[in-house]
Amino acid sequence: MKLTPDIALVGGGRAGFDLTAPLDCNVYLIDGGDGELVLVDAGVGGVAGNTDLLLRSIAADGYDPGRIQRLLITHYHADHVGGAADLRDRLGCSVHGSPLTARTLAAGDEEQISLPAAKAAGYYPDDYRFRACPCAADLIEGEPLTVGRLTVTPFDTPGHADGHVSLLVEGGERTYLIQGDLVFHGGTILLQNTHDCSVQKYAASVAKLAGLEFDAFLPGHLTFSLDHGKRHIEAAHAIFSGLGIPRNLG
Repeated sequence: MKLTPDIALVGGGRAGFDLTAPLDCNVYLIDGGDGELVLVDAGVGGVAGNTDLLLRSIAADGYDPGRIQRLLITHYHADHVGGAADLRDRLGCSVHGSPLTARTLAAGDEEQISLPAAKAAGYYPDDYRFRACPCAADLIEGEPLTVGRLTVTPFDTPGHADGHVSLLVEGGERTYLIQGDLVFHGGTILLQNTHDCSVQKYAASVAKLAGLEFDAFLPGHLTFSLDHGKRHIEAAHAIFSGLGIPRNLG
């Protein structure tokens, strides 16, 4: 689903647009022009068929999956990172995350990503496995990446998960905020009973994003906004600032 000349939504499951596997997060493709394609998040992976669905969706939007050079990971939950090893195997792309995400992915650390707890809660089947994958630890706040004509700047945004990053994409038709699972449409959030979820970190991360200027709001699930997207971040920030907790999806 091409959103603008710069961005396409190429993956998403039942908590989104049902483009690919049911458990997939929203997967975005950044088109920097001149053949510079970057994927943001990998979907759930787990079986080859899930990755096939994602690659077919990318091709259906007119992109050659073989030209994807980099995969950027917002955070290490299985619906966002589970397909990373499959995509690296199939496409030969490099994988990039925050330092904690990189260590976790390289180790295939199921405890760190709370996969046993998520299985016990019924989110993933018992036979789902998290495949380890080499990952560069270079999504660092203040160190932008160049994607053709576009600049992608990471920001540390823990709260939903440690090592979570959000990505500000500038230089195109709009300025875009791809912010994983931090805030969703209407200012809702996703606090979970996991070892690395923190209200205080959440509030600080939302305040950080509220200080950025952007047009398009591109979350990890549910719907997006191409214009006036900052209102969703501001709605959550206003509630946190009043010592409250925004409405939770969990």
